Amino acid sequence: MEKKQTEIKNLKPGNFVLIDDIPMKVDKLQLSKSGKHGAAKARLFASGLFDNVKKIIVKPGDSRMDVPVIEKRNCQVVALTGEAAQLMDLEDYSMTELRIPEELKGMLTEGDEVLTWKFGSHSMIKSKK
Repeated sequence: MEKKQTEIKNLKPGNFVLIDDIPMKVDKLQLSKSGKHGAAKARLFASGLFDNVKKIIVKPGDSRMDVPVIEKRNCQVVALTGEAAQLMDLEDYSMTELRIPEELKGMLTEGDEVLTWKFGSHSMIKSKK
């Protein structure tokens, strides 16, 4: 699980961030002006990459947050089993089984190549190549 750090004020919509060790995508960032007695506040709206859970956090604008390094791999569909697909990694030939996302149901066949995203114990099929 590789990660790096950045300040909240440097994040932009579409960036990834870790909130409670869950990888999330930044939907919106609001920065307030610094006031007479303190630093600027940042309100971060984010949605989960793997589970689509929405979260809002408020922190000082110069506080640091972890940014996940998402591992992107090319895999080949070996077999389709109902709601899941058995995949073989094209680099190290390891096998894994992942749930097929709604937007790809009915579009995958055996032998197709797909792009998978992995971070820690979270994995998903992102797109068909």
